[in-house]
Amino acid sequence: MADPEQIAALRDFNRFYTTRLGMTRHGLHKTDHPLAEARVLYELGAHGVLETSALKDALAIDAGQLSRLVKRLQEQGLIHRTASPADARRQQVELTGEGEAAFARLDQGSREEVGALLDALPDPEGALAAIQKLREAIEPTPTRDVRLRDLRIGDLGWLVERHGVLYATEYGWDGSFERMVAGIAAAFDPEHDRAWVAEVDGQRAGAVLCVHDTPANAKLRTLLVEPHARGLGLGTRLVNAVIEHARRQRYRTVTLWTNDILHAARHIYERAGFTLHSEAPHHAFGHDLTEQTWSLTLQPWTETH
Repeated sequence: MADPEQIAALRDFNRFYTTRLGMTRHGLHKTDHPLAEARVLYELGAHGVLETSALKDALAIDAGQLSRLVKRLQEQGLIHRTASPADARRQQVELTGEGEAAFARLDQGSREEVGALLDALPDPEGALAAIQKLREAIEPTPTRDVRLRDLRIGDLGWLVERHGVLYATEYGWDGSFERMVAGIAAAFDPEHDRAWVAEVDGQRAGAVLCVHDTPANAKLRTLLVEPHARGLGLGTRLVNAVIEHARRQRYRTVTLWTNDILHAARHIYERAGFTLHSEAPHHAFGHDLTEQTWSLTLQPWTETH
């Protein structure tokens, strides 16, 4: 049996954290949806059409609870229930147009609140590592095979496609962002540029480019980490690969361009030693954003470095 003081400490943290994230409020993230409804909307928004049995398993609730939630959301016009085309005895649910809008509001509110929480932490990467460690202790997972490799045929196309899909899903950016990334990929020159692809258990999970700018400066571009691989330190490893390569190639600085709403990436850059060089408001990818340029001055590379 666990120590009573340890039990009390964990219970106290649970109360603090659920309150801090607003889970005790009637509506999450400035919406009218309580936690249970928000979870249903999230699962359907993230995965599309789901059979009710799969939705029940994802939420870890019983069939009666799910039935009441589905009925409530149907009455609000947010979800649509039909018979499964694979088996008419099974039911499937999906978001309506109004449901997709509700999911987008919830998702945006969640990202803003969690982003603000991360911004306020002195060591967000350390906090996320502690969360991952606790999660693995509660629910152990097999050791993951994580590695970086060089570019292969097909990787650049994958990089463009995943940027387009992820940024549209997570930030609502339009197709002009994917076209911009396609231009960067088209300009990639293996004669003087370098790319790394991160793999987890043999599957592509992230990537980054180091692009020649001037004899003194290299650019870090198109950093990407797939959602399923976040928390494994891939972003840090990819950024460090760029820095080490640039140092070996005798560049004096590395610069990068980003937008201020990309909180997780910004924290990685800061931890790697990048400093904010400039920022300005601009309208891009269908949104009003703040573009930023970050820079890192490199220490000279030596054979013993």
